[in-house]
Amino acid sequence: MAHMIRLAVLLLAAVLAPLRALAQAPSTQDADDPLRFDAAILVIASKEPEDKQKVPISLTAVTKETLDRMGAAIVSDAAILAPNTLYTEFTARSQSSPRFRGIGGSQSIPGITTYIDGVPQLRTNSANIELIDVGQIEFVRGPRSALFGRNTLGGLVNVTSVRPSTAKWGGAFSVPFGDFSAWAARGAASGPVNEQLSLGFSFAQVERDGFTVNDVTGRDVDRRSGTSLKGQALWKPARNWETQVIVSGERARDGDYALNDYDALRANPFHVSRDFEGHTDRDIFNTTIQARHEGARVTLSANTAFVKWKTQDVTDLDYSPFPIVTRDNTEEDFQFTQEVRFASARTAPVRLADRASLKWQAGAFFFTQNYDQNAVNNISPGLFGPVAVALHSPAELDDAGVGLFGQGTLTFDERLDVTVGARFDYEDKNAVLSSFYEPPLQPPTATLGDKSFSNLSPQVAVAFRPHPDVSVYGDVSRGFKAGGFNASSPAGREAFDEELAWHYEAGLKSVWLQGRVLTNAAVFYIDWDQLQTFLPNPQIPTQFFVGNAGEASSKGVELEVSARPARGVDVFSAIGFTNAQFGDGSTTSGIDISGNEIPLAPDYTVSLGVQYAHPTRYGTVFGRADVVWYGSFQYDDLNTVAQGAYSLTNLRAGVTIKSFVVEAFMRNAFDERYIPVLFPYGDFAPSGYLGEIGAPRTFGMSAGVRF
Repeated sequence: MAHMIRLAVLLLAAVLAPLRALAQAPSTQDADDPLRFDAAILVIASKEPEDKQKVPISLTAVTKETLDRMGAAIVSDAAILAPNTLYTEFTARSQSSPRFRGIGGSQSIPGITTYIDGVPQLRTNSANIELIDVGQIEFVRGPRSALFGRNTLGGLVNVTSVRPSTAKWGGAFSVPFGDFSAWAARGAASGPVNEQLSLGFSFAQVERDGFTVNDVTGRDVDRRSGTSLKGQALWKPARNWETQVIVSGERARDGDYALNDYDALRANPFHVSRDFEGHTDRDIFNTTIQARHEGARVTLSANTAFVKWKTQDVTDLDYSPFPIVTRDNTEEDFQFTQEVRFASARTAPVRLADRASLKWQAGAFFFTQNYDQNAVNNISPGLFGPVAVALHSPAELDDAGVGLFGQGTLTFDERLDVTVGARFDYEDKNAVLSSFYEPPLQPPTATLGDKSFSNLSPQVAVAFRPHPDVSVYGDVSRGFKAGGFNASSPAGREAFDEELAWHYEAGLKSVWLQGRVLTNAAVFYIDWDQLQTFLPNPQIPTQFFVGNAGEASSKGVELEVSARPARGVDVFSAIGFTNAQFGDGSTTSGIDISGNEIPLAPDYTVSLGVQYAHPTRYGTVFGRADVVWYGSFQYDDLNTVAQGAYSLTNLRAGVTIKSFVVEAFMRNAFDERYIPVLFPYGDFAPSGYLGEIGAPRTFGMSAGVRF
């Protein structure tokens, strides 16, 4: 790690070096200074809109301009800008999920929940979506359970749609295309119907061939095809009332997993050998209704949402050229969420004295979730006997819960903020878990489960501003990840307990050099109890379940710098270091893992980028380069196999002529070979591990128009 610390220092020096001359400049810049950053970026990490530089939380906000400049297509594309952040990427997007500071989770119980327009995606299957008409993504690190409740133990990802224009009609359309027969069509338009109603429409059609070839058939296996649609209506019947309705959907028809034996991945990347080729399908349909009334003293907000999704994964479960086992796994989920919240008006906090004021909010949240799974393992003749056998594992999981929360911030002399908040959550879970064979080799089994959980999540934060552009803060808070039931597990392991963690964080946020440089720094310590881990099922190879390992801890630092050293030039860097380990007495599958590193927690993440735009007589020439380094990390609790340090470089350049835009792009420009996800797979993998290799170098062009 020492050499990376030196590298981080050098990178930071490189970021700040062009600013030395600016440091000598007199403080005479006004709001029209082209080197100043734009107006404050508002974030909703505390539910109410607030200046990113003033909220006492570690977060990275990626605006629409940045998303467009970097060509981000899915949520995880933007994650390279956030320190101590890693997405465990699968070829099946429904299986991908974020990890912050060593905190992650399973499909059913995420440790970092993704919110889309204020709606929590209770399972990760519907989280990593295609980005259409998205205005901002916030990567909020640190527990948010005091406001958001369950499964925000490590933070949350806020995805916010662009609001329909109330001024005039406008939009954009583009057609990217590239190697691997990749092409897409993306478009969006919005505008007013009358003084009260505005509408917005957007879509994306995305196609590409697979990166991985099946040597048995000669066909690629991990192709992608998806259609996404979104429609919005923004109604403002009065000056202080508004209602926004967002309806969106996605239909993905992708190829099979690119999974292969670990040794084979290293020796012959992007090749597999299997007798059966499956597919991974996903359908998502969301409806969100947001209402808001901003009174003179109190703001009322309500968010009602319905999320329905279905996935089907059909795959060669032995991932070999021999007809041994295939799997057909169908999952369906329907969730309903309702939140009602009251808050003090943004411009009218409660005055307690001449030099003291209070901002407050309080609310209630209710949800229901109905999940059904039908997993079928089809076993060829010879493994269990002379005939083919099908192992069925149907599961029904019903969940309902309620949360009550409140938060108050006392401000003294416009310089000192003291925030106190807490949330109480209660949920009840019911499970019907079954297993049977066809033909009936063994008697069928059935387990009925009913379990309730309750949790109180407090938070205390203090922020002090010695200067209007400098804020020093400290935060103590507790987060939790819900307990629940496994759809499939060994007998006696059907249920697992909540995961709890105390977080301690201190940070510094500052704006300097007349608004040309933003710096955010934080140090943190996390103390876990009942850490949840993902374990292989010894009774049914190729299946996994959630268990509680015990205690763990994570500590580290983060630094983000954004600078504008010259007209049209933006330079930015994000550096993070994490040391996440299991505590004394922690076990997995009965094995002591005390002192082992927590899986999928890189020692460091370092990103460095530059963006340039230069106006010419005929238009604007622009370019962007992003480089991210990931430190080594372990794949499993036993720390038997690790991914070494690697880096990824993305390049993009183009020209805008009037309303037309032409771009060229290259991702993973140096064709880095890495394995983002690997897990134990017993005798079905010669090495004992199965994984997928990261995407290769891809390149292409895009042509579009803005109107």
